Amino acid sequence: MKEAMFYERIGDSKVRCHLCAHQCVIPPNKRGICSVRENRDGTLYSLVYGKIIARHIDPIEKKPLFHFYPTSRSYSIATVGCNFKCLHCQNYQISQLCKDYIVVPGEVMTPEDIVREAETTGCKSISYTYTEPTIFFEFAYDCAKLAKERGIKNVFVSNGYTSSEAARAIAPYLDANNIDLKGDENFYKSIVGAKLQPVLDTIKLMRELGVWIEITTLIIPNHNDSENFLKWVAEFIKSIDPDIPWHVSQFYPTYRLTDQPRTPVSTLRKAREIGLQVGLRYVYMGNVPREGGENTYCPSCGQLLIERTGFFISNIQMKNSRCLKCNTIIAGVGMP
Repeated sequence: MKEAMFYERIGDSKVRCHLCAHQCVIPPNKRGICSVRENRDGTLYSLVYGKIIARHIDPIEKKPLFHFYPTSRSYSIATVGCNFKCLHCQNYQISQLCKDYIVVPGEVMTPEDIVREAETTGCKSISYTYTEPTIFFEFAYDCAKLAKERGIKNVFVSNGYTSSEAARAIAPYLDANNIDLKGDENFYKSIVGAKLQPVLDTIKLMRELGVWIEITTLIIPNHNDSENFLKWVAEFIKSIDPDIPWHVSQFYPTYRLTDQPRTPVSTLRKAREIGLQVGLRYVYMGNVPREGGENTYCPSCGQLLIERTGFFISNIQMKNSRCLKCNTIIAGVGMP
């Protein structure tokens, strides 16, 4: 265990956690919504510090990040737990695991272990992913600081429920963040168990703090696939920066949301069209390889710049972050 960051004692041995937007009030010997932060005699502890439940080497495109060091590899880690209860969680076996365990499972590793493995495997970055990285913030923070010293980039793949205090603390060490923008207020309430506004606030704040942002919306039939909603998302992203890439991804039935079909490719195409019509410069279709929506095109002349199949790049037609045809600068970090 490690004493948690971002909490206060509020009397009767209770604590209020300030790590995420839930702001849980936790009585003695109880845990917060995430199930991995526990109050013991008025001190809040992280139960997952250094307890790694998953670690893999992924292409950065899998995060998905398409404008952040394309073709690079990212050493990807997670602990158990999550501060959301998404009915359609694709990683529910680990995100929702902790509530069933008194002793938290995971392989014990140190920040030095993580950074060393990233170095020895030639990874450009470390991604804190698979579950919500905010809930293992203390470990991610220590890893990110050390990685920064060693010249390794840091990436969050997040639901965006990070508190402003935590976001400001990690931002100096965080290079990129793919944030889910899942649905409207009703969607967050009924499907996720959260609220919309904190996610919007985090997206804005991370961008203001200089973190490279990409947005993902998993489109679920009859839940968040209306043209009005998709247009609202695109307009929200544009209001921050039209250069922010938007990934519209295909849903498939999983976990507790199995009463809806896979998202039709036609819906994804419509979402991409809406995004481009609103004025976003980079809109991608996810989970549907070989449908043409994974490629990067020049927003000025339409030239194919990066050709992708799934998570892999087969052709690059740009140099020094510029379109070879019209010389337009292509937004991103570490672009070819």
